[in-house]
Amino acid sequence: MLLGVHVSAEGKIYESVERAHKLGCNTMQIFSRNPQQWRKDFLNSADCQEFIRLRKNFDIDPLFIHVSYLINLASPNKRLYEGSIEAYIEDILEAHMLDADYIVTHMGSHKETSEEAGIERLIDALNRILDKTKATKVGILLENTAGSGSWLGYKFEHQKKILGGIKNKERVGLCLDTAHAYVAGYDVAKKSGLEAMLNEIDSLVGLKQIKLVHLNDTKAKLGSHHDIHFHIGKGNIGLSGMKLIVNNPSLKDCAFILETPKDTLTADKKNLAAVRKLRKD
Repeated sequence: MLLGVHVSAEGKIYESVERAHKLGCNTMQIFSRNPQQWRKDFLNSADCQEFIRLRKNFDIDPLFIHVSYLINLASPNKRLYEGSIEAYIEDILEAHMLDADYIVTHMGSHKETSEEAGIERLIDALNRILDKTKATKVGILLENTAGSGSWLGYKFEHQKKILGGIKNKERVGLCLDTAHAYVAGYDVAKKSGLEAMLNEIDSLVGLKQIKLVHLNDTKAKLGSHHDIHFHIGKGNIGLSGMKLIVNNPSLKDCAFILETPKDTLTADKKNLAAVRKLRKD
C-alpha cells in the first residue's frame, strides 16, 4: 500500500523526507513553500539534490506537492488571476527541481460570478500553465472540495468540464479527498454511497484519473459543506467507512495521503497505524 502523510517542510526542505521515513511512509506530500504567503525566493539546488537523494535512499515514491492556499485560478479579479497563474508556473518549475510527480490543487473560487465563468477561467489558466511548463513531467491533480462558498469542485461534473477543455490532458488527473466528498454530500461512510460516488466518477471522467486519495475523516455532517478534517475512524466516516475506502478495488493502486490533525506529537503515527490495520493486503 502506498501510504503517507502531509509532512512539514520546516527547516531545510530535505528534512521533510527524513520525517516521512521515520513515520514509515513510502509516499509523501509537502508544501514546498509557505502556503499562506506569496513566494519570496526559490529553493537552492543543493537542497533539492539532497531531497532527491534521500527520497531515493528511503524509497519514497511518488511525491506530491500541494500548492499555496492563496492561488485562485478561477478568480474574476484580474490581478489575482494573473498572479495565481504566474505563481503556479513557478511552483511547477520548483516541483520539477524536487523531481516531484504531481502538484495537488484546489480548483478555485468563482467569487460569486458563476460556476460556468469560473470553470472557463480555470480551463484557460490550466492550458496556459501546462503550455509554459511543457518541458517538465510534473502532473496536476484537481482536488474535489467541500463546496463551501463559491468554491468549484464539489461535484465531479466540474472536473468533467475542466478535463474536457484541457488540451494537454495526459498531465492532468484527480485527487479524491474523502472528507471533502462526505461533506459535499457523498456518503462514503456506506458501501452504497462509496460505490455510487465511484460510479459517478467513472462515468464522468474515468476512475483511472484518480492518482491520489486524501484519506481524511471528518466531524462535520454529511452534506454540511464544512471542511473539517479529523483523525482516522474518529469522525462521521468512521473506521467502517475508512475500511471500505482503503480496500476498494478501484482505489487499491492509488497513493493514500493523510491530512489529519497534528494535535499531538504522536498523531501521525497513530493515524497511519489505524489505516494499516484496516488494509487487507
